[in-house]
Amino acid sequence: MVSLIYLLITEKDNRKRLVIAVAPLIVLVGFFIPYTRIAYVAVLSDGGDTYYRILWLLPMGVCISYAGCKLFINHKRIGLPVVSALIILCGSIVYKNQYMVKAENVYHIPQVVIDVCDVISPGENEPRIRAVFPSEMLHFVRQYDTNILMPYGRDIIHWDYYNAVHEVFEKPEEINAKDLLEATRQAQCRYIVMHEGRKIDVPLDKMGLELVDNVGGYNIYEDTEAVQQ
Repeated sequence: MVSLIYLLITEKDNRKRLVIAVAPLIVLVGFFIPYTRIAYVAVLSDGGDTYYRILWLLPMGVCISYAGCKLFINHKRIGLPVVSALIILCGSIVYKNQYMVKAENVYHIPQVVIDVCDVISPGENEPRIRAVFPSEMLHFVRQYDTNILMPYGRDIIHWDYYNAVHEVFEKPEEINAKDLLEATRQAQCRYIVMHEGRKIDVPLDKMGLELVDNVGGYNIYEDTEAVQQ
């Protein structure tokens, strides 16, 4: 925002100003207008879950870098360390992320996620399916197969918003099978992927679900009742 305001005031080249300051400001203002979200959700079936992606249209990196270069155009030796320090201090070291691991395949995602997705992925001309995954898999499923939907995504790990399935599946130490199925069927989840060591009061195969496979220590259950609903 500081960079945007600075460029709106100081940039004299109208073409640059339009692309790097005016257009991003219009997108930002439009994002907070309720009617924009209403239209977005009306057009896209999953619009309510992906509305935040409008902010991806903002050229934040270019805007901040250009503003820094413009501000210190006559003082490069001072500007370089100042702008670099601001970027470094306001960011985070990506290699400290728990999901930054040595690549196991060409997709650069855990192999167990690929193996699980290959088991439940719908065939050609079949409709997309919805499945529940443990939190350690949330970052990778949609990177590999967009035909697999989830009741909540990786953003719930950082923002911790309320989701009925997540509350039952991830929050308690021991899962209540009855509450879990009530939530997953409401969300029309065909599959439930659960680590074999996860505590649950009643095994899901005794609750009417079919144990499809065990892949890399993860049990894959299919709920035919959820499909019928």
